[in-house]
Amino acid sequence: MTAPNPASDKAFDEVLEIRLPDERATAALASAVAAALEPGTSIHLSGDLGAGKTAFARALLVALGHRGRVKSPTFTLLEPYNLSNFDLYHFDYYRLSSERAWLDAGFDEYLDGRGVVVIEWPEMAGDTLPAPDLRLRIDFDPDAGDDARRVELL
Repeated sequence: MTAPNPASDKAFDEVLEIRLPDERATAALASAVAAALEPGTSIHLSGDLGAGKTAFARALLVALGHRGRVKSPTFTLLEPYNLSNFDLYHFDYYRLSSERAWLDAGFDEYLDGRGVVVIEWPEMAGDTLPAPDLRLRIDFDPDAGDDARRVELL
């Protein structure tokens, strides 16, 4: 018998689906999530390429009071942000060369409970990541228009 992957959809009992008609709705969702964040929180963002994972992370940072530029960590893998209440570490694992590459890079030290961790493409780490506190799957919603997204909160 195989142990369940804590980062997979099957590890969660309930799924809440939200339809977001535009980027403003994505920002509103990010703002609601931001209000509940505290050090030690881990968020995983999955979904279609270009569907809005980085846009959600950017809106989350703005809602938390960050006023500077929010860069995508696609090539750097990590963008750290020093906020007033805690540090936020924004990861993008899309370009990981192996499931253990994040561990080999020492990124596990950021999961020490002192900051908030947001990881795009956590599935690239396989089952080596601890289970998140919140997982969002963001996908295009082609039936609702070009800017519309469907988000599953797990």
